[in-house]
Amino acid sequence: MYNIWKKIEKIAKHIFPLSWGIAVSRFTELPSKLNEMEVNLQTLGLALLQQEYESSSGRPEINKYEVKVYSQNGEDGILLYIFSKISTTNRCFVEFGMGDGKECNTANLSINFGWHGLLMDGDSYRVAVAKRYYKNKLGTGLASIKIIDCTVTMENINQVFLNAGIEGEIDLLSIDIDGNDYWIWKAITVITPRVVIIEYNASFGPEKSLTVKYDPKFDKYKKHPSCLYHGASLAALTKLANLKGYALVGCDSTGINAFFVKKSIIHNNLTELSVKEAYFQHSRRTDELSTFKQFECFKHLDFDYV
Repeated sequence: MYNIWKKIEKIAKHIFPLSWGIAVSRFTELPSKLNEMEVNLQTLGLALLQQEYESSSGRPEINKYEVKVYSQNGEDGILLYIFSKISTTNRCFVEFGMGDGKECNTANLSINFGWHGLLMDGDSYRVAVAKRYYKNKLGTGLASIKIIDCTVTMENINQVFLNAGIEGEIDLLSIDIDGNDYWIWKAITVITPRVVIIEYNASFGPEKSLTVKYDPKFDKYKKHPSCLYHGASLAALTKLANLKGYALVGCDSTGINAFFVKKSIIHNNLTELSVKEAYFQHSRRTDELSTFKQFECFKHLDFDYV
């Protein structure tokens, strides 16, 4: 068992060398949480050990590092891989659309790696659950995480950040609101994230560059009974990313999230991909309907082609 753990430790240090020391120090400071954190890191490390021996199988590089600890799919592993390539600066994040915080893109970073930042959701019940959850997980460390009840719009997004004391460069921005994702990212000016993870709507297919029309009260459950009409296509988000100075470096293999990194910091560490190279179909939706048939369900609705 000792030899296995040493291998896990070696891989974890390789994937995220700066934060490994933080994780170990938190084990010492919070002995009551040792078992759970160790299990999480073992999950990550064992998966990475296994992936060391996998063939490339034609997938983009980041997809070899997909690992789920707290994320919905394999985003935890992808984010650790990206930051192992570009390093971190202030380990600050912003995530909106975090649900109850138990399964989101920044939980692993704050709980196991000492990151700090802002979590937001528009559902007051889920926000209350998240506050209790992070208080239990972080104890006094909760002071490093702000959790607020807020429905974000193009009109309020920048002021929300300023009110929370967050501006300028941060390491990570995560957007998942199943609606105005494109428009909110477009409106953001007061923060400059080095990495952006944003949900794309794979039901739009890989070629169409379009987004739902902006509606500050957007609710996908009310817009169409299929709940497939929301967000923006990967092509549309990639065009917006390019305008903001970001490169597409991949998507998770379930066809939900896209990862963008500032072009100025990629250098030779990461590979910029085309939409065609990075796109994945939505794995759960295609169990029932092809991507073509998904779009056929709501193609009569209003879109902005961008």
